Amino acid sequence: MRGPHNIWRLVRTGATFERTGAMAEVLEAMNAPARLRLAARVLGWPFKLLGLKGDENLPPLVRALTALGPAYIKFGQTLATRPDVVGQELADQLRYLQDKLAPFPRAEAIAMIEQELGLPLAEAYSDLSEPVAAASIAQVHQARLAETGAKVAVKVLRPGVERAFRRDVDAFHLAASIIELLLPKSRRLRPLDVIVHFESLVEGELDLRIEAASAAEFAANTEGDEGFTLPRPVWHLSQRRVMTLGWAEGVPMGDNAALDALGIDRRELGTRVLTLFLRHALRDGFFHGDMHQGNMKVTADGGIIAFDFGIMGRIDAYTRRAYAEILFGFIRKDYRRVAEVHFEAGYVPPDRDIDDFARALRSVGEPIFGMDARYISMAKLLSYLFEVTERFGMETRTELILLQRTMVVVEGVARSLNPEINMWQVAKPVVEEYVRTHVGPQAFARDLALTAKILSRFGPRLPRLVEEALIAQAHPKPAPTPTRRIGPLGWGLTGGGLVALGVAIGAAL
Repeated sequence: MRGPHNIWRLVRTGATFERTGAMAEVLEAMNAPARLRLAARVLGWPFKLLGLKGDENLPPLVRALTALGPAYIKFGQTLATRPDVVGQELADQLRYLQDKLAPFPRAEAIAMIEQELGLPLAEAYSDLSEPVAAASIAQVHQARLAETGAKVAVKVLRPGVERAFRRDVDAFHLAASIIELLLPKSRRLRPLDVIVHFESLVEGELDLRIEAASAAEFAANTEGDEGFTLPRPVWHLSQRRVMTLGWAEGVPMGDNAALDALGIDRRELGTRVLTLFLRHALRDGFFHGDMHQGNMKVTADGGIIAFDFGIMGRIDAYTRRAYAEILFGFIRKDYRRVAEVHFEAGYVPPDRDIDDFARALRSVGEPIFGMDARYISMAKLLSYLFEVTERFGMETRTELILLQRTMVVVEGVARSLNPEINMWQVAKPVVEEYVRTHVGPQAFARDLALTAKILSRFGPRLPRLVEEALIAQAHPKPAPTPTRRIGPLGWGLTGGGLVALGVAIGAAL
């Protein structure tokens, strides 16, 4: 329920970071100015005892995030893939959040399974292990199907996780509103829209039937991708809070020592991870949106197995072309074309100077090319990109948030396997292949054929549609006059007034 009471939740968040020592650790890792560290300490100290204590056996940041709940843990999972942003030590600590959280009792899992499937456990599975992995939303048990004896993974939602997530997201809504109110310049970043987007992703994760459908679609799209597989859902044993998938056997992607023991070429593996993501995003427009180390395993022969399909991204054909042309322009150092694509797609307001924007893009791209990846600071790069977007009034594109976030995560995974990997060199053949087939004469001919096909469906109706449009233009209808209503307290309210009153009541609740 949204309202002013969420202020307490935000205060408690800051207090928890202060009490666990996470605030100082984060500011230190990000090389925050001394004044900012002092201000955070002065403002946080009076509220310190209001914070959650957390598990004292865990490192400070992990301790704070696990104490605060699943939405905060999701954020920590993303940071775990970015040692170049938070530092290697913090990144290693945060990997704990990917699949090593404290599980809930097996007995509770059995009760939920029987309730969701509507049958005794023995009729579904011949065996159900203790939890083998536990994350922010669910935990996984190994089992065998009662009918066939096939080994499967049984994913069960954490009890009460739906309510916990909605509670956290409500607090995020308030935080975004406060940011927009106090920092007008932040409105171009659309904080509220970003939270709404995050909320929609969370809702999808909390229904395992949707995840099973995503797994099936992703499997169909990637069936021909060599060295990449994923477990298939067992539909009759999958419901809203329980999902059954084939078992994925392999070494965790984040265990470099185990990969080296198997003789896996980590340089090649890092390249393949990045290549697969780009191919799925550009070729299919449907990609794994949570592709961190905890959601991938590596087989003995070097094959990649992906799982956990709660967050999947989808981008339309036009956006894919724009994204590919932007990447292609950076690869070719054609910053003028990159700028043109931004303007054509409406990412930059039309009143800005395209040459100035191209020059700003060059200042971002040129330092990267030819530089050893080990010396590229992603934190500084992101900071400078933020300055560029602010200068040119670029608004946040919510449809690209997940794509951009996943790109950052996947690059982090690839870099954890090979610190010297160069994203642009890896991306070049994939992007060039896409541009050859989807941008240019072939794409133009294909678009014309598709347009003709769509128009043919409406052929018999076209004369009538044109006639109705012409009549409507010649004889426009007058706008309806709002009906004046009298509220129960004697207020005279128009339709707009009723909407405003409803919004006010909703905000108060």
